[in-house]
Amino acid sequence: MKLTVDVISDVICPWCFIGKRRLEKAIAALDGQVQVRWHPFQLNPTMPIEGISRREYRTKKFGSWERSLELDANIVAVCKEEGIPFSFDRMARTPNTLDAHRLIWLAGREGAQDAVVEALFVAYFTEGRDISNRQTLIDVVAEVGLDRQRAVAMLNSEEGIDAIKEAGEQAREFRVDSVPFFVVNRKLTLSGAQPIDVILAAFNQALALK
Repeated sequence: MKLTVDVISDVICPWCFIGKRRLEKAIAALDGQVQVRWHPFQLNPTMPIEGISRREYRTKKFGSWERSLELDANIVAVCKEEGIPFSFDRMARTPNTLDAHRLIWLAGREGAQDAVVEALFVAYFTEGRDISNRQTLIDVVAEVGLDRQRAVAMLNSEEGIDAIKEAGEQAREFRVDSVPFFVVNRKLTLSGAQPIDVILAAFNQALALK
């Protein structure tokens, strides 16, 4: 019994981190093998490459900083249930995620994709590191085993750009307008950080369709 789950997400989406945890719990509860593949979705594709002040960005998006803090508090409460120690107070910038997605793509080719995705989520949401900064990105991925020189060489080239564009076309094919978005065995889709029982039901339904 084997399943493939394609996850379309962005590393600055808190619900994507929550969805990752719930997916992991569903996989642990399933008697079988599940291959997970990560695909990019840029929530802010026009974001300056160096990112911008998080306070400035969130104030403009939600109308006030106070409203942003309320939303953050709601997410922190959900994250506690999933065992994720979010630290929004440590996050100074909202980053551009293009280079992060390129490194995730590279990690997929090197057999370290899930570890790199996890490291980027942790770096941003719990450590408050600026993942639009290339040196920071390289440090983060190198800490979990991705070859540092290979990462540097890729970021200094155009490698991975076409793959990101192709992934965007895939997202449009599935009509993705929010993330996380899960595709199970290329047959069933789930949108949002669904509860574990919903994910397991999708797994079982996909297996029954074989």
